[in-house]
Amino acid sequence: MIVTHVYQADHGVVRREGIEPFDELIKNPEVVFWVDFLRPADEESYVLTGDFGFHPLAIEDAIGEEAGPKVDDYDSYLFVDFRIADYEVAAGLRVQAVHVFLLRNGVVTVRDEAIRPLDAVARRCRTEERILSRGADFFLHTLLDHMVDHYDVTMEKIEDEVDRVEDEVFRDADDAIVRRVFNLKRDLSHLKRVVTPLREMLDRFSRSRFPLIGSKARVYYRDVFDHMQRINELADSFRDTLNSVLEVYFSTVQSKTNETIKVLTIISTILLPLTFLTGLYGMNFARMPELHWVHGYKFFWGITITVVVGMLWFFKRRKWI
Repeated sequence: MIVTHVYQADHGVVRREGIEPFDELIKNPEVVFWVDFLRPADEESYVLTGDFGFHPLAIEDAIGEEAGPKVDDYDSYLFVDFRIADYEVAAGLRVQAVHVFLLRNGVVTVRDEAIRPLDAVARRCRTEERILSRGADFFLHTLLDHMVDHYDVTMEKIEDEVDRVEDEVFRDADDAIVRRVFNLKRDLSHLKRVVTPLREMLDRFSRSRFPLIGSKARVYYRDVFDHMQRINELADSFRDTLNSVLEVYFSTVQSKTNETIKVLTIISTILLPLTFLTGLYGMNFARMPELHWVHGYKFFWGITITVVVGMLWFFKRRKWI
């Protein structure tokens, strides 16, 4: 599916669907256009080579194997490989790819699935002419800005899950908490592998002298870079929090283990003299004191209870229990 938005001063923004004479749009300096390819068929993909004349390596990255976030300068156009991340507790982190070509007077996007930030930009194009009227470099900034803003939603969901894990580790820590923590750490590591090259790429837009990005637009790219920098720092902060959660969990488990060992040790210590007494009075000697004494059984229990109470008092006084 191909959707094209074309801006011309005397006609405003016109939306079209299907294959158009894109080579004429490229040659017309009076228009600014956005061509969006959604799951392009073979015939539609050929337009990228035929009408637009994009390099085969760039097309391979756009509709074939994905190389990862990057920007390539082909002189007459820029190729930008961008990533958007979504997070759901049950499914984990999900990364979507958006491939963008920046031309002198237009932008071409290629994607395999619906992506909410791009759909939001499409809705704005129908109501706000200024989005396209300012030029292709400003429109690319609008696309990148919406996609980076989407990371805020993703980070809020991750933050909510981190907060829940942090609360539960104090309330009822178990093995399920550890699994959730490691799943979050895995997702954050994946997020870092995506965000780090995106941040470097946006830094190049704000600093490098790409001929297709004017000096006025470059200032706006700096703001997008700063936003991605905050996302990167937030991901680092979440990972530090999860490391602290793991430390608290293992400390809690160790404390419970120590408490159990202490109780068992106290029980064993109390039983030690009792075992000695029962062994002593259980010896089969004919001549033993108290053996034929009428109060011998009560005397034995008196000694036993006295030993137990005495040892508990001693442990309590030493604050061992």
